[in-house]
Amino acid sequence: QVQLVESGGGLVQPGGSLRLSCAASGFTLDYYAIGWFRQAPGKEREGVSCISHGVRSTFYADSVKGRFTISRDNAKNTVYLQMNSLEPDNTAVYYCAAGGGCNYYTSGYDYWGQGTQITVSS
Repeated sequence: QVQLVESGGGLVQPGGSLRLSCAASGFTLDYYAIGWFRQAPGKEREGVSCISHGVRSTFYADSVKGRFTISRDNAKNTVYLQMNSLEPDNTAVYYCAAGGGCNYYTSGYDYWGQGTQITVSS
């Protein structure tokens, strides 16, 4: 059964850090580009970051460049999103998704996780 499971979400104060994990089962994550998306209440789902398969190129939305880092550990079949200097505007449900290539279109991904909530608040 193909499955993506996110973990690592929670409540953090502004300026704090979290690391999200996206663990795959039923397929090999390294064969796919992995994107992270987020959806805040009342807003559309938006792309945050992506790491390609193969050469492992990384991409970031302008709003998170310099603060978020995406990486992958093929031995663990897991992709990570390290998030530093978090801001209240980063509050959202974060999703990982697997697809054929990096892009920020939700239709461009084949598999999705269930999401993990990040709340940035003092």
